[in-house]
Parts: sequence; structure tokens; C-alpha cells
Amino acid sequence: MMFRRFMLLVAAGAIAACSADAPEGANYAPPIADKEIIDATLSGFVERGDVAGVSALVFKDGEEAYFGAFGMADIEAGKPMTRDTLVQIYSMTKPVTGVALMTLYEEGKFDLDDPLEQYAPEFADMKVYAGDDAAGEPLFEDLARPVTIRDVTRHTAGFSGNGDKTRAASFMQEADPMNFNNTLPEMAEKIGGVPLAFQPGAQWQYGPSVDVQAFLVERISGVPYGDYVREHVLDPLGMTDTAYYVPEDKRGRMAALYEVGDELERQPDAAVRALNYRRWPMTPGGFGLVASIDDYMEFARMLLNGGEVDGVRILEPETVKLMATNHLSEDVTERSWLPSKGQVGFGIDFAVRTAPPADDAENYGVVGEFFWDGYASTLFWVDPENDLAAVMFVQFIPFNGVPLHKKFRDAVYGMPARGDE
Repeated sequence: MMFRRFMLLVAAGAIAACSADAPEGANYAPPIADKEIIDATLSGFVERGDVAGVSALVFKDGEEAYFGAFGMADIEAGKPMTRDTLVQIYSMTKPVTGVALMTLYEEGKFDLDDPLEQYAPEFADMKVYAGDDAAGEPLFEDLARPVTIRDVTRHTAGFSGNGDKTRAASFMQEADPMNFNNTLPEMAEKIGGVPLAFQPGAQWQYGPSVDVQAFLVERISGVPYGDYVREHVLDPLGMTDTAYYVPEDKRGRMAALYEVGDELERQPDAAVRALNYRRWPMTPGGFGLVASIDDYMEFARMLLNGGEVDGVRILEPETVKLMATNHLSEDVTERSWLPSKGQVGFGIDFAVRTAPPADDAENYGVVGEFFWDGYASTLFWVDPENDLAAVMFVQFIPFNGVPLHKKFRDAVYGMPARGDE
């Protein structure tokens, strides 16, 4: 009974005592990154059969505060989840692309409010889909204003969203811009020929915006995107395991992808790893990288430290702050599924927490943190308030199909595991 009362106090927000938003009279000061709490939480998901394997790494105050790995990276091959395991990070590729783009911003190569067509005439003379006429033919209207680079960094450009079932999205699907055989310029030409789903700046809609960012890096720098991101981000940070293409001598380290349900169902390797086991013309900015957990932590620590880690500077502190600042105005009320991330806005390729959690069901987070995740349920966040960066690697679908993100966040901030309630 006493334990239950303690947990209710924690759930009611006592954990916020270590922040400026702590309720009056709260005195619970949780141990951040306590190994026993995180171990119990992550191992519990494996023991219940919710996930095949999971690993997590936390840095706090400039030092490693936690590492743990549990379960199997590949059940059928008998390979355990280890620190050396490689996973597909999917949309956690996006912040890497954003950082590459912002290195050019620092060089004065563009301004965020520059029209996209200024650098890419492929996006000139675009139209917005405005419904169908009486005969079922599509209607189009002129843009109220040009698409800007800021729009493509915060998902307000008007591009149709991934997986949309709308008429506007069908035009994008027919164009097939993300076919792996397309180069980035070919992708841009196809996207530029598709009508927008809404007026620029009117909505937040996840789509190919970050792939367009990769194209911009290539167009503005004059260097193929894959080479640019390697030379300006990955290699300087020592991220030698992070790449689009996985050579044969590293494939034995790859984690398998499982679908969660009544039991774990392995997804076909040939389909899941198609992008990574062959060198394709396409180097998407929005997905596609494979990484190790230590590699991605170097990237996260660089952001936490204001653009520098271990003596290597990638961005200036002011640029990181710009990326980690909410760029969505209150006028943007249509935000697709972004509100499911909690009390957040959106910066440059990160969600940015703007208010404390609204209730106990919301993922815990501190105002000012910035984060993103991936299709296979990988997660990272940067918490400047607590000088903390966390990375969690796992490979399962549907996205966060078990409440691993919330439980891991709770555990990092000192809330003991409570089974699967």
C-alpha cells in the first residue's frame, strides 16, 4: 500500500521537483540514470516477450551514466543485442541531414526565409491542389507565398505526407520521387512537379521535406549529399559505423526487424534491408542510415554540447539553439500527429518541448528538450536542463507498439518500473 501511494505521488508529478515547473511542496528528487531502475525497465520488456532486444545509452554531465543491452538482436541467428549491434535508424536520419544543411547556413550560403526556388528552380511555379470540380477533375490554385527553406526544415512546405490516402497524396505516389533508382536531383524534379497538398506555412505535415534538404545540401555545396554528410558530420564525429550502405563484413552485426503482436514476427530481410545492402543512386535525407549506439550518441552529445564534442566542432552554439527552438507559430493549428509527441513544437528537424507534460499518460520530458525517433521505434533526446543525452536502440514495428518510449523516459528520470500496467 505504501509503495502504491509512493507511485501515485510520482505519477502525479513529483518527479518535476527537479525542474522549475515542480509543484509547490514536492520533495521527490529522483536519481537520474539509475542503473537498477533502467535495467529493470528494459529487461522487463524483453522478459515479457514485448521486444526481441533493446539497448540504451545515457550521458550526463559529460560522462557515460548508463549503458545496458538486453535480449536478442536476431532471434533466429542467436545473436544477442550488444553495444556493437547495428540498427536501421530510419527517421533519426533527419536530424543528421538538418545538421549537414546548417553547416552551409553557417557559411552564409542561404537564409532560412529564402524561397526554395531561389536555389532549386525545380520548385518554381508550383500549384496547390484545391479539390475536384463537378466532373471529378482536380482543381489547382496559385501559391499565396513561395515555399521557403524554413518550410522544408519544419514540415510546413505543403508536400503530401508519408502514407496519406488523400487525392493530393496520390499525385506524389504516382510521381514516385523516393524510388531508390532516383538521384536527388531527379527526386527534386518529381516533387517539384507535384501539386502541394496545402498552402505553404498553413499546416505541419510529415513528408519528403528532409529529403529535399539533402538535395539542397547537394545543390548548394556542389558535392554529392552522401559525400558531404560523410565529410562534414559523420567522419569528424568518428561515426564510422553510420552509413547508407552496409558492407558485407558488417552485416553480421545488423539487428533484425520484428512486428510486435501476440508474438514477435520477423520481417523479411530482403525487403527491410534493400536500401542498405546495395549502393543506390538515392541517398535520402529523411531515412536510410544504419548506425551503432555509440555513433549516434556522439551525434547527440555534439548537440548537447552546443555543436562540439571531444574537441571537434560541427556547428556553433547559436546554430544548435536555432535548430532546437520552436519554429511553429500558434497559427499552425493543423499538425497531423505531432501532438501525439506531447506538449511540443517543431524546430529544425527536431520536436521541441514547449511545456511540461499535460498528464501522466504523456511521455515525460523537460521544457527545452529536443528529440526525434524512428520508424523501428528507436529514440533519442537531448535535455540541456539536466545536461543529459539519451539514445535507445530497438527494432520493432508498429512504431512504439508497446509503451517502451514512455517507460524508458520514466526510468531515466528515476521512476521505477511498474511492470506492464
